[in-house]
Amino acid sequence: MRNFDFKKLLPHLVAIVVFLLVVLIQCKPVFEGKELMQSDIIHYRGMSKELVDFKKETGERTFWVNNMFSGMPSYLISADFQGNMIGSLHKILTLGLPRPASFILLYFMGFYLLLIVLRVKPSIAIAGALAFGLASYNFIILEAGHTSKANAIGYMAPVAAGVILMFQRRLLAGFLMTAIFLSLEIKMNHPQITYYLVLTLGIFWLIEAVQSWKKKVLPLFARQTGLLALAGMLALGTNAAGLWATYSYSKHSIRGPSELTLNGEHDKTSGLDKSYATQWSYGVAESFTLLVPNFMGGASGAPLDKSSATYKALHNAGVPNADKIIEHLPLYWGSQPFTSGPVYVGAIICFLFVLSIMILKGPVRIWLVSATVLSLMLAWGKNFSFLTDLFLNHFPAYNKFRAVSMTLVIASLTMPLAGMLALRKIQNGEVDKDELWKKIKLAFYITGGLALFIALLGPSFFSFTSDGDAQLRSAGWPGYLMDAFVQDRQNLMRMDAFRSFVFILLTAGVLYFAFVKTTLKRNTAGWLLALLVIVDMWPIDWRYLTYDDFVPANQMEQPYQPSQADLQISQDHNGYYRVFNTTRALDQDSETSYWHKSLGGYHGAKLRRYQELISYQISKGNMQVLNMLNTRYLIVPGQDKQPMAQRNPGALGNAWFVNDVKLVANADSEMTALSNFQPANTAIVDKRFSDNVQGWQPGKDESATINLTKYAPNQLTFESSCSKEQLAVFSDIYYADGWNAYVDGKPAPHFRADYVLRAMRIPSGTHQIEFKFEPVQVPVGEKISWASSGILILLAIGLLFKMNKQNPAESDEEKQE
Repeated sequence: MRNFDFKKLLPHLVAIVVFLLVVLIQCKPVFEGKELMQSDIIHYRGMSKELVDFKKETGERTFWVNNMFSGMPSYLISADFQGNMIGSLHKILTLGLPRPASFILLYFMGFYLLLIVLRVKPSIAIAGALAFGLASYNFIILEAGHTSKANAIGYMAPVAAGVILMFQRRLLAGFLMTAIFLSLEIKMNHPQITYYLVLTLGIFWLIEAVQSWKKKVLPLFARQTGLLALAGMLALGTNAAGLWATYSYSKHSIRGPSELTLNGEHDKTSGLDKSYATQWSYGVAESFTLLVPNFMGGASGAPLDKSSATYKALHNAGVPNADKIIEHLPLYWGSQPFTSGPVYVGAIICFLFVLSIMILKGPVRIWLVSATVLSLMLAWGKNFSFLTDLFLNHFPAYNKFRAVSMTLVIASLTMPLAGMLALRKIQNGEVDKDELWKKIKLAFYITGGLALFIALLGPSFFSFTSDGDAQLRSAGWPGYLMDAFVQDRQNLMRMDAFRSFVFILLTAGVLYFAFVKTTLKRNTAGWLLALLVIVDMWPIDWRYLTYDDFVPANQMEQPYQPSQADLQISQDHNGYYRVFNTTRALDQDSETSYWHKSLGGYHGAKLRRYQELISYQISKGNMQVLNMLNTRYLIVPGQDKQPMAQRNPGALGNAWFVNDVKLVANADSEMTALSNFQPANTAIVDKRFSDNVQGWQPGKDESATINLTKYAPNQLTFESSCSKEQLAVFSDIYYADGWNAYVDGKPAPHFRADYVLRAMRIPSGTHQIEFKFEPVQVPVGEKISWASSGILILLAIGLLFKMNKQNPAESDEEKQE
């Protein structure tokens, strides 16, 4: 083993200590036994309740749950896929810290690793890691509970580091780093963030391809690309079960195409509807939040203080509880439906990014600037429809994702990276002092001038009103109060713009004294920049994640308390049935799923056909559809406006025999037929399933019975008795990619009826009918995961051994100049 210089390790240990200090201060309540109150985690508790209870009671896994949207796969809820042995590294890399401390540490450590790979000095790398990690969006998603997104963002930089290493000709280290961190990135199960990372690195790869062609080193480029492809294949292989299952499900979810044409084709893609995919589009002017956080008011629900114009107007008008009213106001006045806060990458980073455009040269500048600009334009969504439509219609899988504003995670990665690479060149003395001073001044004039312009003249260019202000007027806000509210929005913009100007001025000053006048040590400059980054960005994060957001752990363990209606329904232990809570939005309700098997739920990728059933039938109060879904109870508002349970006598139960079949031509006619039919007597069947009913004789044996005898979310058992062959309809959701039917233990065909339900022919006599959820993607995918993980681990051991034995001079020859 080569001699190791522990002095070289010291700066990295200092970096870890700095990162841990920030994490420990930010997440102090976690270490006192509290948990972060996160809305999406609360929703998760409701979504996963049946899944968790089943595992606790039986020790078994289930990949299907029935407690929301009448049944759906659990792949994107909390699926327990096995086989990825690389995944255990995640806890090691985050030092076993509890959430959300682990997320914040991962932000810092991942970006720091990227900068060290790019040979940025540790003091500057610390500043860069802090800038990346403290970006406001990274904290806003923690408060919301977007945990998979946070982890995926944390692994973006390490994956980029591995790819860059390979194209620096450090092939072995780059291959290993790419394969391992890409495996972890994919395991975090946020395909949208991974997609944006691949898009960013795809631009990098294209630029490298052009450079290799110009330099006539295409054989080397082919070798690098081959290793990159192998790393990608291994990373995909380690996650094969989850990826395969998710892919198969996506075709049936709202992320896949619809067969309906009832509303025309203008809003359709092969994935999400355009209006849904672009609902959260960043406004073009809203992009200035990257420089000025409160450019558009901040969050949709945020506080004002007693010095605000709104408070003074309320107080002067004698409005009671004025201090309470100002605690939660819709300060955001942008075009998005609502927002938890702005994407603020930092005034310092904006300044350094502009400076980097003037200092960086060649491929790296082309890559980082083009990726940043593309990120901004894609975030505009419907506000820049030409580019958005191009991507939605022609870029593979892009139309599977909603909230296009999320593309700004690319800018949040590339802008601090560009800034730190520029500082590396400055710190290494690669920029002439006179030229540097000119560029510092120009970057200051651009960013500082823009911040000052916004502070002084910005309020005269905008209305500071939004469509949501109508709610305030309907609540009785008079004109003078609305004027005060607008004044506060103006003040928020003005104060944050002045704030950004100050940080830009201070940053320019540090660079001037450290690298132009050289009266400040270069290493000291790095620490000063790190301090400025903290003072700039951390207070913005505290606007959206404070100690008040933490609650006792037991409050998160059971986030919902049962209503009288819930308690009443829970007394009914007679079988398996569903509940329709009319007091809540059907597709935003995880609470009902916590207590019951609900018609509604909360999920961003519900089954496409079920969503269409909601839109066209359930939302219009079609009781026959509720009956066929075995909706035994409705929760409705009582006389005191409290929820009350109402029994539905028309619920058809878990299965029933029908007299007749109505064959229809397509999905449109199938949906239309549901508007006027009697599910107890007739099954509506698409003609694609006509072979399943060919030869069946209409008519029902009045003495025939079919009853559910055993229930599990992934297995249903029925007993049937009939004197002649019958056609049974089951109140459970049809899903071909996993559900198999058996009669007396032997496979039997089943098909879709009534748009979303299962149906099958039942032979005469007494029989046991079973439905088992047996998706082939899970066992086969897990075998691939085990094999890929094993190969990657063996390769890692071998490559680490080889690199340790490698001559330092040989290693240096791998590096590009």
